[in-house]
Amino acid sequence: MTQERILVIEDSFETQQLLAELVLQPNGYTHLMAMDGEEGLRMTLEESPDLIVLDMLLPKMNGLDVLKALKQQDVDIPVIFTTVRESVELVVQAFRLGASDYVIKPFDPQEMLEAIQRVLSASTSREERDQEVRQMADINQQLRRQLQELNILYTIGRSVASLRDLDPILNRVVEVAVYLAGAEEGLLLLLDESGSELYLRATKDVDQEAQTMRVPVEDTPAGRVIQTGRPVFLTGDRAKVVTGYLTKALLYVPLRAPDQGTIGVLGVINRESDRTFTERDIFLLSALADYAAVAIENARLFKAVKAEQRKLEAILQEAQVPIIVVDDNLRILLCNDTACRVLSFSHRDQWFQQTIGNVISNPTLLSLLVEASDTHRATWGEVPIEDGQTFNVRISPVSGVGYVLMMHDVTYLKELNRVKSEFITSISHDLRTPLTSIQGYIELLPRAGSLTAQQQEFILRARHSMESIAHLLNTLLDMDRLETSDDMEIEPCNLLKIITTSVEAYIPIAAEKHHELRWEPPDRLSVVPGNPYRLRQVIDHLLNNAIKFTPPEGWISVSARDDDGHVVVQVADNGIGIPTAAQPYIFDKFYRVESSETIGIPGSGLGLAIVKAILDKHKGRIWVESHPGMGSVFTFVLPAMKARSPEPQEQTLSPLSQPTGEDI
Repeated sequence: MTQERILVIEDSFETQQLLAELVLQPNGYTHLMAMDGEEGLRMTLEESPDLIVLDMLLPKMNGLDVLKALKQQDVDIPVIFTTVRESVELVVQAFRLGASDYVIKPFDPQEMLEAIQRVLSASTSREERDQEVRQMADINQQLRRQLQELNILYTIGRSVASLRDLDPILNRVVEVAVYLAGAEEGLLLLLDESGSELYLRATKDVDQEAQTMRVPVEDTPAGRVIQTGRPVFLTGDRAKVVTGYLTKALLYVPLRAPDQGTIGVLGVINRESDRTFTERDIFLLSALADYAAVAIENARLFKAVKAEQRKLEAILQEAQVPIIVVDDNLRILLCNDTACRVLSFSHRDQWFQQTIGNVISNPTLLSLLVEASDTHRATWGEVPIEDGQTFNVRISPVSGVGYVLMMHDVTYLKELNRVKSEFITSISHDLRTPLTSIQGYIELLPRAGSLTAQQQEFILRARHSMESIAHLLNTLLDMDRLETSDDMEIEPCNLLKIITTSVEAYIPIAAEKHHELRWEPPDRLSVVPGNPYRLRQVIDHLLNNAIKFTPPEGWISVSARDDDGHVVVQVADNGIGIPTAAQPYIFDKFYRVESSETIGIPGSGLGLAIVKAILDKHKGRIWVESHPGMGSVFTFVLPAMKARSPEPQEQTLSPLSQPTGEDI
C-alpha cells in the first residue's frame, strides 16, 4: 500500500468525509484536513504533504491566494484544485501558479482517484528526473575535475619533453601535486650518492627551516618508499617526516628511473587539516612522479650528452684536418677551426644550423654531399679550393647524426704525383729511343751473315727482354694516366657484351694450357656507367691472372648478376691460390706474391693495381677470397644505372681486341 500524505483544503466537512472514506483511505493514502485557506497554507508549510487537493472557494484565503503564497515561498508540491464551474480563465491562472490538475464539482470518487494517481505518478517521475539531473550534474562535475587533472598531467608531460632546465619542471611537479591532492605542503626528495639519505630537491609551502633537511633511508616513511618501491600513506601519530617535523597526514610515492630503480620520493603533507589522502591521490601523484623521474633521467642524459659533445668538440677542434658534421637535412652541426679556415668562414653564427649550400659554394664538394645524401653511402673524391689547394674528401653517413665530412690536404701529394708523372714520361721517352736502336740492330744481325743456333737463341732472348721492357713502360704509363687523369669518358656500358668479348678472346689462350673457361651469361644484366675500354681491361687482367696461376687441366669461371642496384662480377679459378698473409697487399703497385709456385711466372705486379684504380674511378669495389692450393675468387661490384637505359650501341673495343692482361 502507498503511504503518500494528501492534504485536503476544503471548507465542506461532507466533501472532506467523502474524499477520506471513498478515495483516500481505501487506497492507502494518509488524509490531512484543513477547513480554510490560511490553515491549509500553514499545514502545507509544516507537514510538507505529497499532494494538495485545493478548493478554489475558501474562507480567509481563496484557492488562488494559497497558490500564490506557495509559489512565493518556492514550495514545490503538486496541487489538484476543485471548482464548481469550469472557467478557462480560472484554469489558466491556476496552472500558471503551479497547479497540476483540476476536477469539477460535484466529482465522481473514481474521477478524483484517477486525478490523484495521475498527479502523484507525474510528480514521482519528475522527482526521478530531478534526481537523475542531480546525478548527471555530479558526474559532470567529476568529469570536469578529471579532465582538469588530465590537462594538468598533459601540460606537465609537455614540459618534461620540451624543457631542458630541471628546476622549473620539478617545482611545477610539486606545485601540481599539492593542488591535485588538496594538500598543504609538497616536497620532492632525491637519493644522494651514498644511498643512505634523501635531500630536498623541490618544495611547495614547506617551512624555511626545513628547506635543508635530510631524511635518512633507515626507519623513515620516505626510506620505506626507497626500499620497497611502493607508495606509503600515513595518518595520525604515525605521520612524521623526520624528528620534529610532525604531520597529520602524508603520502609518498616513488620516483622510478629506467635501469636505476627508485631514485627519490614525491610527497604531499597536511600538517593542520584532518583531510586524508585517497587512492585517487596515489594515482595522480604516481603519474606526476613518473614525469619527474623522466625529467630527471632526461636531464642526466642531456648532461652526459653535452659532456661527451664538449669532449668531441674539443677533439675535433684540435684536429689538424678539416671536419664538418651535418644532419640528415644537410644543416651544419659542427665545423672545426681548421675547416673554417680552409673554407673561409670563422664565426659560429655563420654556419651553425645553416644549410651547407648556403655557407659553402664549392660545386665539387656540394655534389659529393648531394650524392652521399641521395645514396646514403660513403662518398669520396678530390676537391680543389680557391687558394689552389686540393683536398681528398670523404663523406660518411652516421646513423642518428647525419654525415661526417673529412678533408685531407693532398696538394703536396698531387705535386709529387705530377713530378712522378713527368719522371715516368721522361724515362719512357728516354728509354724508347735506345730500345728502338737496339731493336733495329737486332733485326740487322741476320743480314750481316749466317748465325749459329746459339746466336739465334741469344737474339730471341734479347727480343723477348725488349718486349718485356716495352710492355712494362706501356703499363707504367697506363697506370700513371689512371692516377693522374680525372677526365675519363663515362657512358652507359653493356657489361654483358664486354665480358663476353673478353672471354671469347681468352678461350684460345686458356686452351693452350688445357683450361676449361666457363661463362654462362645471364638473361639480362643492368647497364653500368663507365668507360668500356677500361672495363674491358679489368676483365682481361683478371682472366690473364687466373690462367697464369692455374696449373694445366684446371678451370676458370666467370659469372655476373644484378644485386640491389649493383652489378656483381666474379672471376674464379682452382689455381695455386694466394697466401692469407699476402692478400691485403695484392692490389698494391709492384707487389708480387713470392712463393715456390710463382717462380718462373713473369709479371710486374701492376695488373691488379690497375684493376683497382679503374674500379675506384668507377665508384666500384673489388676484393678476393682465396685459399692456397684451392684457388681464388675475385669479386668486383659496380653501381648500376639508376634508371633502366635503352640497350647501348655496341662499344668499340678495338684497342683491346687482343688480350693485354697483367699478372699479380
